[in-house]
Amino acid sequence: MNSLRDSGRPDGRRLTPVQAHQQFTDGQAVLLDVRETDEWNAGHAPGALHLPLSRLIAEAGLPPATQGRPVVVICRSGNRSRQAAEVLADQGVEACDVIGGMKDWAAQGLPVLDADGRPGVVA
Repeated sequence: MNSLRDSGRPDGRRLTPVQAHQQFTDGQAVLLDVRETDEWNAGHAPGALHLPLSRLIAEAGLPPATQGRPVVVICRSGNRSRQAAEVLADQGVEACDVIGGMKDWAAQGLPVLDADGRPGVVA
């Protein structure tokens, strides 16, 4: 399996939405959405895990599916995810974030589902 750092990003810590989707769907990384619950419920990437940044900062444990795996972090626009990736890296987790977040993810035509599994929106 390739490291997230081998993906050709200029700074080694960020992915475009298309790169993130590819890493996630290829099973190379776990996609972790750090938006708040109302944002997640409105629309998120299918198969992503959810842990709000506020809980991550409060040292909530990562979901078990992330253990020992690279983590790609996403939020609405890329600000919270960048912060979360730094927190995770400080904890020894191989983590990077998605440039432009779910706004750019949706703009690229990548899948977004609501809490009921219907087409979602980025809130």
